Amino acid sequence: MKSGSLVPAANFNEGVLPRRSISDGQFLDPGDPAIHAITDFTREHPATVDEERQIDGALEDMIRLGVRALLVVREQRIVGLITSYDIQGERPLQFLQSSTYTRHQDIRVGHIMTPWDKLLAVDWESVQSVRAGELLHVLEEAEMTHLLVIERSKRNASPIVRALVSRARLARQLRGLRRAG
Repeated sequence: MKSGSLVPAANFNEGVLPRRSISDGQFLDPGDPAIHAITDFTREHPATVDEERQIDGALEDMIRLGVRALLVVREQRIVGLITSYDIQGERPLQFLQSSTYTRHQDIRVGHIMTPWDKLLAVDWESVQSVRAGELLHVLEEAEMTHLLVIERSKRNASPIVRALVSRARLARQLRGLRRAG
């Protein structure tokens, strides 16, 4: 490295994370293993948001990161999931109608997220044997946009959130094969 090639980060506007690709553009056949369609947190950093973040800020984060869902955290613990559908749908209005809040800008992620105890998950062991087409069918039948993948740790009482499945991403990967072929 040449002398003088290091520069202070302050010389730039604030940094942002790169946009994520759809599994590097990989298209899938319905018979391919479903693990090719998940966001595996042992390979990719999870996209997270603090439960106190304002919902419009969380939506901007999703757009910038190229995702449609964020894991909601409190003190480094996952407490829920929020999707772009939650923010752009009826949940904010329903929250305002049932609370003492009156302004949209006062709504926080924690107010409209799906809390941890209401989320559905699949075990890491079982997702390894599922095919991509089968997984999409399960998500569509259950009308789910996202599904957590949990890995049980024998040493730890808390489950490890190993991955996240996005129905939209999986559908794009499966449709992409038909377009490309």
